[in-house]
Amino acid sequence: MRKFMLAFGAMAMVAPSLVATTVSADAQRRYKYREWRGNDGRLRCRKPDGTTGLVVGAVAGGLLGRTIDTRGDRTLGTVLGGVGGALAGREIERSGKRNCR
Repeated sequence: MRKFMLAFGAMAMVAPSLVATTVSADAQRRYKYREWRGNDGRLRCRKPDGTTGLVVGAVAGGLLGRTIDTRGDRTLGTVLGGVGGALAGREIERSGKRNCR
């Protein structure tokens, strides 16, 4: 079971980067900023709020924290890893240049 959890944790951290590298840069930009044309024909966009990064980061951080903390019931490691991963995932998703107005 422990090897399965380690493998699952590693996969959870690697899978988003694999998906991001298989999509073209223009498609990534359009998806990330949710572009659309307004009634006046101007390009509009909305920056992501970071919810997906928050959830994925919390899960990956929780699994990593649980793996690192090997003493006792490992609750502290899981909680601290989840909180740290959530904050990191949210900031990673929200970071980046804004290319549209």
